[in-house]
Amino acid sequence: MKRTSLIATLSIAAVSALSAQDKVALETEIPEAMFEGTKVPIKLDNLEPVEKKQEPLMVPQGVVLLSEDKEVTSSDDLPIIGELEYITDGDKDAADGSYVELGPNKQWVQIDLEEEAEIYGIWLWHFHKNARAYIDVVAQISNDAEFADGKEVTVFNADHDNSSGLGKGTQKAYVETNKGRVIDAKGVKGRYVRLYSNGNTSNEMNHYIEVEVWGKK
Repeated sequence: MKRTSLIATLSIAAVSALSAQDKVALETEIPEAMFEGTKVPIKLDNLEPVEKKQEPLMVPQGVVLLSEDKEVTSSDDLPIIGELEYITDGDKDAADGSYVELGPNKQWVQIDLEEEAEIYGIWLWHFHKNARAYIDVVAQISNDAEFADGKEVTVFNADHDNSSGLGKGTQKAYVETNKGRVIDAKGVKGRYVRLYSNGNTSNEMNHYIEVEVWGKK
C-alpha cells in the first residue's frame, strides 16, 4: 500500500472512532407493562422472532425530543377512540384514555415539528395492552406536508410485499411491547414525520399511544 493511501485509511479510521465516541444510547421513559388477556400465536410472513432483543439506538450527543405537544394530523380526521393530540402528549400508558384508534385499512398519522430538523430517532408505541403486531408499518420524513413532491425519505418499511403501495420494505414486523420500537432515522432532515399502518393481527383497526421524534433543530 502506498504511503498516501495508508495515511488516508488511518485518517478515516480515526474519524470513525472519534464519531463513535461522540454517540450515546438514546433513552426515554418506558411505561409500565400492562398486559391483559391470553397470549395467542401471531402469524405474519415477515414477523421477527419474539425473543429478539432490540438494540440501543446510538445517536449524537445533544439530541433532544422535538415532538412533544406538536400538532398531529391523520388520514382519519375523526378517530373512533381518543384524540390525535394524545400521540404527542407524553402519556405512554396502555390504559383507556391514552391511545387513539383510527379506522381500518391503510391509515397514517403525521407530526409537524414546525421547522426542519435533523431527525435521528423515532420512538413509537402503537398499543401494548395485549400481544399484537401492526401490519405494513412505514415511517417517512419530508419537508412537504402532503408527502407528494417525491423527496420523502423512508426510514422504516415493514411492508414486505408492497401491499400499501409505498415500496417493498426490508424491515420485519414486530410484536408490540411497553418498550415500543425505536427507529433509526439516520439524521435525515425534514419537518414532517408520517407513520403508516394497515390494521393489526388482533383486528383491522390502527392504534397509536405515543410517537417521539428525537433530533436536532
